[in-house]
Amino acid sequence: MMFARLTILALKKGKAKEAVRIYETSVLPAAKAQKGYQGSYVLVDWKTDKGIVATFWESEKHATANEENRYYQEQLIKVMNLFAEPPIREGYDVAVENR
Repeated sequence: MMFARLTILALKKGKAKEAVRIYETSVLPAAKAQKGYQGSYVLVDWKTDKGIVATFWESEKHATANEENRYYQEQLIKVMNLFAEPPIREGYDVAVENR
């Protein structure tokens, strides 16, 4: 069963575009190199500088493995100076998928 990890972000005022740029140019290439990576979505509220990064993995085991090998933490460090609050991380089994 596919697994989704959500990272919920509250960014400093006016920093959402910079965070998206870093995600596209640095975080995404690193994600693609991770075993079990299935894709991602970045959702942004440009008015409030809040966002959600949803990454999809073959399994919870794959998502957990990239936390254990420090990949996840290394990606957060790239945008840490843009956070207004610490990010929230949550994980979910994907129950229904429709594209």
